[in-house]
Amino acid sequence: MVDFKGLADKAKDLAGKHPDQADQAVERGGDAIDARTGGKYADKVDIGQEKANTFLDGQGDARGGEPRS
Repeated sequence: MVDFKGLADKAKDLAGKHPDQADQAVERGGDAIDARTGGKYADKVDIGQEKANTFLDGQGDARGGEPRS
């Protein structure tokens, strides 16, 4: 069984240490989904990307720094 909490914790830790790479990963992930679905769910993918970026923007304190701007 997949440990989603563990995966989420690891993702938060890595995103905090490498915010630029996290931004790129969110963008590439959305692009990959759009490519595989032919853009059928592009609006929903965009919402997911926005929410992921909003979450990452608020992680400054969690990674010992300032929130991203």
